[in-house]
Amino acid sequence: MASIYIHFPWCLAKCPYCDFVSYATTRDDIDHTGYADAVIREAEARARCLESDGPRRVSSVFFGGGTPSLWDPRELGRVLKRLRGLFTVDADAEISVECNPTSLDRDRARALVDAGANRLSIGTQSLRQEQLRFLGRLHDPAGAQAAVAAAIEVGVPRVSTDLIFGLPGQTPEDAREQAEALADAGLRHLSCYQLTIEPGTQFGERKKRGLLPMADDGAVADSFLAIDETLERRGLRHYEISNYAAEGEEARHNLAYWRGEEYVGLGCGAFGYVRTRADEAASGGGDRRDAVGDGADGRVGVGDGNDGRVGGVRWRNAIVPNDYVARTKTMRSDAIGESDGVTVMREALSPEALLRERIMLGLRVAEGVDLGRAGRDLDVDPWTPERLRTVDALAERGRVVREGDVLRVPRAAWLFTDDTASRLF
Repeated sequence: MASIYIHFPWCLAKCPYCDFVSYATTRDDIDHTGYADAVIREAEARARCLESDGPRRVSSVFFGGGTPSLWDPRELGRVLKRLRGLFTVDADAEISVECNPTSLDRDRARALVDAGANRLSIGTQSLRQEQLRFLGRLHDPAGAQAAVAAAIEVGVPRVSTDLIFGLPGQTPEDAREQAEALADAGLRHLSCYQLTIEPGTQFGERKKRGLLPMADDGAVADSFLAIDETLERRGLRHYEISNYAAEGEEARHNLAYWRGEEYVGLGCGAFGYVRTRADEAASGGGDRRDAVGDGADGRVGVGDGNDGRVGGVRWRNAIVPNDYVARTKTMRSDAIGESDGVTVMREALSPEALLRERIMLGLRVAEGVDLGRAGRDLDVDPWTPERLRTVDALAERGRVVREGDVLRVPRAAWLFTDDTASRLF
């Protein structure tokens, strides 16, 4: 099982809180066809490499950004059609496209469905003009509501939207009212994120200089609980710390990520992750090494090794659009790594590192993480004496619940999940 992520690196304006690879431009300055050609070239090379050790069933394709709704839907559809020819994509796979209200109306929503999308994720972020201005968004509340209504009215099979809370001066009641308004619009999936300040962003620089107003921690926690209460009451289950959905409407792409499944990253700045094997060291002793083609050229082969433990490799593509496009024209397809021409970073991941990631991400979902299954999957003992002692201590404080091999965070302690996960590393 795997997912495919395609990154579209352009937007109309760079939001001050955004730390994703994105570049402000105009629609007319985007080479829609040239970028689609580049993504297809990369997909063809990645497919030849990745499918060499067996086909991967793809259950979701996600177009993220940037603002993928700026992409000519015909070019986005051409990419999707080629992906279906290269990979074993489920007939009913979830095909998501991130959209901004400034580039989504009825015609664009219908065109994206015609191109193959069956799920749109709309970056509403707020329904208050002063908050949108603070966040650097180009749309107004009416535009946000119109975009959501347009997607629903033209019959997009699944529509989601984002809401940011924890803004300076925001009350829990305001957060509740905005969540209510979005749910009442007919949405069956909402992503509600606390505003986080990332280094390297405009907000990060302003915070470092003491120029950024910050929300009160107590108000942020109360807003989280207020949103939880109102959306649960409307039948949207709080299935992940920041996500709510009606039954069957959960985001498959994100669930695959939280469960540690593979994802093939395509496009400028995209990350990817696939599993590899870790073989016995050449000495024949008990030590192991990652058998991921880690030679002098830094390349990573996939599926190398025989009967060793499962490890992994994560890579990242070139982050400047013109550079990425140029690199795809001479891309190699025999391995994944710096010398394939497109990859600029790769990291070999041990079974222990993958287990830590499973814990960190798995504890975010309501169902928790099955450490027994993860241990068998990765050929590593998840229940070390030290981790068992930590689990017992956290359980006494009400921070975790253990049910057999399954470890989960009770909803009353979701606000502390990041700290809880770090203690279990």
